[in-house]
Amino acid sequence: MSLSQGRAYLAIPGPSVMPDAVLQAMHRASPNIYEGELHDLTHSLVPDLKHVAMTDADVAIYIGNGHAAWEAALSNVLSKGDTVLVLATGRFCVGWGEMAAGMGALVETIDYGDEAPIDLAEVEEVLANDKDGRIKAILAVHVDTSTSVKNDIAGLRGVIDQVGHPALLMADCIASLGCDRFEMDAWGVDVMVSGCQKGLMTPAGVSFVWFNDKANAARGDCVTSYWDWRPRVSPEIYFQYFDGTAPTHHLYGLRTALDMIKAEGLDHVFARHEKLAQVIWAAFEQWSTHGPMRLNIADPAARSHAVTSVEIGSPNGDALRKWCEHQCGLTLGIGLGRSPADAYFRIGHMGHVNAHMIMGALGTIDAGLKALDIPHGNGALSAAASALAMRA
Repeated sequence: MSLSQGRAYLAIPGPSVMPDAVLQAMHRASPNIYEGELHDLTHSLVPDLKHVAMTDADVAIYIGNGHAAWEAALSNVLSKGDTVLVLATGRFCVGWGEMAAGMGALVETIDYGDEAPIDLAEVEEVLANDKDGRIKAILAVHVDTSTSVKNDIAGLRGVIDQVGHPALLMADCIASLGCDRFEMDAWGVDVMVSGCQKGLMTPAGVSFVWFNDKANAARGDCVTSYWDWRPRVSPEIYFQYFDGTAPTHHLYGLRTALDMIKAEGLDHVFARHEKLAQVIWAAFEQWSTHGPMRLNIADPAARSHAVTSVEIGSPNGDALRKWCEHQCGLTLGIGLGRSPADAYFRIGHMGHVNAHMIMGALGTIDAGLKALDIPHGNGALSAAASALAMRA
């Protein structure tokens, strides 16, 4: 017997739960793309996108997913033959590096595996030995969605400055923007990429690249007319924002999502994600006292507040996901980029989520562990409730 009828809960790490207000804003006829309301709305997005990224840098909007933003960022700063240093802490920085290699860059990768953040001391040594400044750009993921690791981007900038290396610091914040605190200017990031479908609570299809003057001056020979960010941030006519037809309905949804973030307050958004993550960790740490379950990132300081990756043994990951979805209407994330994939699952807790949603998800997982006879520690829900009740 399935009890999955009713509103389903998509607890994957993106696309995230879409607020009803965002969906309602998008439920409209196509607007006039040549003048009027849509133009005013688009202009209004730019300062609020800068606010969410905590930057005065420019921001370019692209019709495409996070991979589109990766390519846009790389193409605007690289020339064929440039050296790129990839700091891999999961599948996504590896993928960004593969894209750079496909564009003709020479890619050097330091792979920290799937369970640890960037080792800043090692990076410092590598940069100190690059006395000729071969490395043009350093690619790092703030939060890797596959592993749920959170990297110290401010610390990475400190290492670069300590050595006096001229490389651009480029950060992927697709999973973290609007969830985990990120301060582009204060942390010295030159280029940052993100998408609309996670912390920004808008259906997938639009991505963004923020870039400062140093990055803009690094123009190489890889850029094409479509990916060129310069016309997009200083358009002479409206269609140059997107190099063609605007993603009209996404813009209406994004406007509403940014309004919701502004109304809540960015600091409160960060605090809410941190608190809910602590509630989740309390439950998982209790489940992990017996049986095969363990959090993928052992150090709480290196865990994302937006996504949690869990190892539970093969084939328990897939079995638990399927039980939760088909019996209860809770969809968990797959073990992306892990082997064997069915030994892992992920829970997304990003964007439009609150305490009762998280407690409901944890209760469903607890029921699934019992229904499938997967060994686990007791008292997880009590631990989560205590963490929730505890004053910040």
